[in-house]
Amino acid sequence: MGISPINVMLAIVVSSLVVATFMILNGRAGSKYGIPFAMHLRSAYGNLGAKLPGFLRGCVAAIAWFGLQTYTGSLALLVIMGKIWPGFLDIGGSFDFFGISAPGLIAFTLFWILNVLIGFGGGDILNKFTGILGPVIYVVIIAMTIWAIRVAGGMSPILSYDVSAASSNNPPILVYLMIINSVLGVWAAPGSSVSDFTQKAKSTKDQMLGQTLSFVVSYLVFAFSSVVILIGGSIHFGVQEWNIVNVINKWDNLPAVIIATGVFLMTTISTNTTGNIIPAAYQLTALLPKRINYRRGVIIASIVSFIIMPWKLMENADSIFIFLNSIGAVLGPVAGVMITDFFIVHKQHIDLNELYMDTKEKNTKNKYFGVNTAAYIATILGLIISISGQFIASIRVVSDISWLVGFVSAGIIYLLLKSFYTKRIARKAYEEET
Repeated sequence: MGISPINVMLAIVVSSLVVATFMILNGRAGSKYGIPFAMHLRSAYGNLGAKLPGFLRGCVAAIAWFGLQTYTGSLALLVIMGKIWPGFLDIGGSFDFFGISAPGLIAFTLFWILNVLIGFGGGDILNKFTGILGPVIYVVIIAMTIWAIRVAGGMSPILSYDVSAASSNNPPILVYLMIINSVLGVWAAPGSSVSDFTQKAKSTKDQMLGQTLSFVVSYLVFAFSSVVILIGGSIHFGVQEWNIVNVINKWDNLPAVIIATGVFLMTTISTNTTGNIIPAAYQLTALLPKRINYRRGVIIASIVSFIIMPWKLMENADSIFIFLNSIGAVLGPVAGVMITDFFIVHKQHIDLNELYMDTKEKNTKNKYFGVNTAAYIATILGLIISISGQFIASIRVVSDISWLVGFVSAGIIYLLLKSFYTKRIARKAYEEET
């Protein structure tokens, strides 16, 4: 994007503060009332209206992320297989399956099958294993950072790395917004459903403190480390790299390659299972409970994640931004409506007795029954606005900051519509009385 390494680090750290703020705000309903994501959605969209945003988060975003993370993990698996069996990388010769080689397709398929099988079990074992993986990933990243500084000749060459070849016409403030938007895109799905986690918090203060510290500390470490590793590796190997797996692949130390990629593999499986395939399967089950159970949901979501050819999402540095902007466009409006509804429209008040309605009863007077039309319209219009830049060249910048645009536009539209409906209902009531 044409900005200096130190500015990239700063932009990522600023992004962590923005994401933490978003998670805290959207997680307040969960920590205050102990409600999960499904009920949080119902409070904003209605019991029937909650199906659309639930589908966008649980199916569209989760399945897309499942495919992308499976492919990312398969790259690490491909590195291990290539180091152990160099001849494997020559299998198939010039064979190309819609942009992926035969060895790449084999590695992806094997890793995809492994993720699907673990998805069937619900990921309980890997959830426990994540407690071990957490500290290990820090050890690996810090070790790689030290290596990168050494091979680059110190921090000075890294911080003064020439970015003139990637110069951009965009002003620095816009580049910062684009980076913030991309990091928000990474957290758009779990951020929308954060109540599933905050409902178990001891207090709102606890979740505020926990999320702020966890995001800021981890992003301070990884913003520094990731930039240093990529630039240090690029200087050392003489080729500019943007994918950390490519840097590892060029190492000559087999044990180091296996340890580093092995940690990435296990971490990817853990997060992919709990954060993507399980939510997708449950959402598909919720949409068609009579025809789809959890196991069928896993199968359907997995097949779709393969069909979308996720390797296309990481063909180059630009394609991953397009993917993140698309996720942001889909879920930014949902987050905008949820936060606006909870904090401004209902002033942080939720009637739990009405929220947990018996759907078999007549609930025509229940305010959470049916579809919140204003929320629906705001979400759809916010989505249209945030993706408009992909079709109208003159406003391309809108799609570059899609989550932010979708969040703000949907929130404002929702407020205007609710104000209109409120006045309309009041006028109708007055007319009936007179």
